[in-house]
This record gives sequence, structure tokens and C-alpha cells, in this order.
Amino acid sequence: MKFVDSASIRVEAGKGGAGCLGFRREKYIPDGGPDGGDGGDGGHIYFRGQEGLNTLSEFRFNRLFRAKNGQPGQGQNKRGKSAVHLTVEIPLGTKVFDLETDELIGEMTVHDQVMLVAKGGFHGLGNTRFKSSINRAPRKTTPGSLGEAREIGLEMSVMADIGLLGMPNAGKSSLIRQISSARPKVADYPFTTLHPSLGVVSYYDEHIVMADIPGLIEDASEGVGLGFEFLKHLSRAKALLHVVDILPADASDPAENYLIIENELRKYDPELANKPRLLAINKMDLLREEDRVDIVKKLLKDIDYHGDFYNISALNGLGCRDLVEGLFKLVKANDE
Repeated sequence: MKFVDSASIRVEAGKGGAGCLGFRREKYIPDGGPDGGDGGDGGHIYFRGQEGLNTLSEFRFNRLFRAKNGQPGQGQNKRGKSAVHLTVEIPLGTKVFDLETDELIGEMTVHDQVMLVAKGGFHGLGNTRFKSSINRAPRKTTPGSLGEAREIGLEMSVMADIGLLGMPNAGKSSLIRQISSARPKVADYPFTTLHPSLGVVSYYDEHIVMADIPGLIEDASEGVGLGFEFLKHLSRAKALLHVVDILPADASDPAENYLIIENELRKYDPELANKPRLLAINKMDLLREEDRVDIVKKLLKDIDYHGDFYNISALNGLGCRDLVEGLFKLVKANDE
């Protein structure tokens, strides 16, 4: 399943250090010449391609990247120290845009590829630079120039291994928070998820990408609700995870909710309805332990489900480790 993961950030390169206004002040040399040194250059900002990064999620929380300024010059013709350049790692496959001009700056395609995105300011000149045959004691200096500042757009095509299915408020966002590093908005009302959220799920040294799309409702295949904008992405997924709320807050029937989603998949694309999947029966923590077996048996019978299923609680993590193991097995089976 392919999504365009995007983020917008601001980069500010460092300012050049100011030149120094200085004169030699030594014993027996009362009228020494100019000795003000130049400032240091401001730091550039580079992007570097990094394998192993799967999403742009970290840039949603850290949106300002600022390089250091160059140090000002000093007397005795000492030049200020230039700033260390700032390097920001981004995932491979990321396109980098200047949002103010819509210019494509470049695309990160190779591990350790380096891209200059904001140039640091040039150093200021000390008054020594302005000494001449007609001006033996110049008092002129220049400040360092400002570094480049740009609004940067990042776009990354992400292939998600697992697509999450479910009615609005079924607990998909809570699940992706529980088993991945993603932090989608979670609240107790339908359509909390308005845009896809991507989470990287780890199992030992392996990783898969899971996509939480907006909850589907009846007639979604015909554009109702948030429409079929996201249904088309599901057809590219390797596998699906259908999340069912076993005790919906609106007192609706879990089996009927499951069948509504399945019907929408069949109406949109029969092949999509036959895609490999697992069933996660969520909010089991709300049921008494002695009732869980009977309630789950009834659900499976009502929906005529014969595949693998997991009883979970996305809120407290009940059964989530077993679910993760099952997801990895499912993805691996469909990679072969």
C-alpha cells in the first residue's frame, strides 16, 4: 500500500560572524595599525539519506532546524571560529521542495547521499582588510551575512505492509499507538483519523509499516463519509487487519459492523475482499473474563469467520504481542 507521507519544516542556516574593529595596543607602539580579524562563516544545513528510516513522523514534532552562527572576529588578527554544519537525516525516497517557490530541490535516493538545503552566511571582514596606502587606520568592518532560511516540504512514498480496517472509533488509532512508534490523534468520537497515520512495527530486528486510514462506513465505496480516497490504497496492501469493537459505545452490533465493512470492500473491488487478513477483536478489557469466550464464539459464528483472530485491548496491550507476531507471519507469507 503506497501512501505519500509528508511534512513541512523550516531550516535556518547560521549567520556569519561579524568582523572585528581593533588596533594594536602594545608597549612602545602607541599608534599601532589595525588588527581586527574576520568573523567565522555560519553553519550550512545538509540533508543526508539514511537507510532504516521508514516515515517522516519525527518531523511532525521537530519542525525547526537551525544551524549555529559563526563567531565574531577578534583583535590580533584572530579570525572567529566557523560554525559546525548541521546535518539532518531523512529517509530514502524523500523528495525535498522549497515551499515558497515550489521548486524541487532534489530527491534522496542513495544511502549517505548529501544535499545542501540552506547555505550559511559569509563571514564579516575585520578592519585589517580595509587598510590601504591612504587609510592607515581604517575603522570600517562588515557584519556577517545572514544564512539562508527556507520553508521546506518533504514528501516520501511509503509502502505500507498492513492496512487497518474498521468502523469509525473501532480503536485502530489506539492500536497503532500501542504497537508502533506512531502517535495518531486518539479521541472518543468518530472520524478522529482524517489522514493516514503510518506506524513502524518492530519484531526483534524486523520491521513492517502499518497504515491507519480513516474509519470506513456504509456506502464508503460510493464516496460517502471520507469516500473511497483511501479504499484505493488498501488494494495495494500486502495484507489487512480488520479491527472490530466488541462493545461499541453506540450499542451497535459488532457482527453487523464487521459485515458492513466487508460488504464495502466487495462492492469496491472483489479482489480486495479476498486479500489476506487477520481479525483483531478489540476492547476485550471491557468484558468480564467469564463472558469473553462465549461472546467471541457468537461473533465468529454470526460473521461466518474461519481465519486467524486475536482478542486484544489496544488500550492496555492485552494480546497485542501475539497479534504483532501474527502480523509478521502474515506479511512474510505474502512476501514469498
